[in-house]
Amino acid sequence: MLPPHLRRALRPLAVLLLAVTATLTPAPAASATTSAPAASVAAQAAGRPGSGWNDYRCKPSAAHPRPVVLVHGTFGNSVDNWLGLAPYLVARGYCVFSLDYGQLPGVPFFHGLGPVAKSAEQLSAYVDTVLAATGAAEADLVGHSQGGMMPRHYLKFLGGADKVNALVGLAPDNHGTTLLGLTRLLDHFPGAAGLLNEKTPGLADQIAGSPFLQKLNAGGDTVPGVRYTVIATRYDQVVTPYRSQFLDGPGVRNVLLQDLCPLDLSEHVAIGLIDRIAFHEVANALDPARATPTTCASVIG
Repeated sequence: MLPPHLRRALRPLAVLLLAVTATLTPAPAASATTSAPAASVAAQAAGRPGSGWNDYRCKPSAAHPRPVVLVHGTFGNSVDNWLGLAPYLVARGYCVFSLDYGQLPGVPFFHGLGPVAKSAEQLSAYVDTVLAATGAAEADLVGHSQGGMMPRHYLKFLGGADKVNALVGLAPDNHGTTLLGLTRLLDHFPGAAGLLNEKTPGLADQIAGSPFLQKLNAGGDTVPGVRYTVIATRYDQVVTPYRSQFLDGPGVRNVLLQDLCPLDLSEHVAIGLIDRIAFHEVANALDPARATPTTCASVIG
């Protein structure tokens, strides 16, 4: 049996390989509401009655004039990734929406696996739908992991900077990930990198140094007119090194959770799902004029 520290180190690579295996395994045809581009913008616009978010009757208030679009991470979806943060923001008076993107045929529920540039096109269409429904001129984006990085393609190459006021990233892989150095092992398995790129291009795009990331970050991390906030944890075991998440440029605020609360032990998943300290900092980023200090006590806020 492998020692515990080695098992922990190999988990990210195991997830990577399982994703490829899943795409190679035949699956039943997915329904139109759970997979593929079939989970269209129009279908999502039907909303989820009683959920508190994805309510297309919601009109932004004077206090919160922009709708918030939540962008899930790799292997996530528009519901599961946001069961904590979406109600938190709704309770504070925001109109909140979330989308599914990056679907692969025959792979239900686990999204964010398609080419990141194509996922950004889905985000572009979704933001247009939200703005049309709410009557707002701009939206704010909050994304977890890939969902904090992918919108930067939309902002930089698809005209999103004219429609977005702020981008808040929770553990975003802005400069890719080394998966604790395990991505370097792909070179030692002939054909592995090509298989990853073919079957789960969204994963291949997120490896540090990928062609997608080289293009995304060429010429600077940011675009004018958008405020950027990055919220990271030093215990991130997926996007490594964790400081690679931070952005450089005007209008950027980089936040390390442990600088706000040394007791915060959240890792990559928890920061997006349950961390109330991170949630408080998201609220501050969305409404900096009313920001209050984020501390260990923020969990009761």
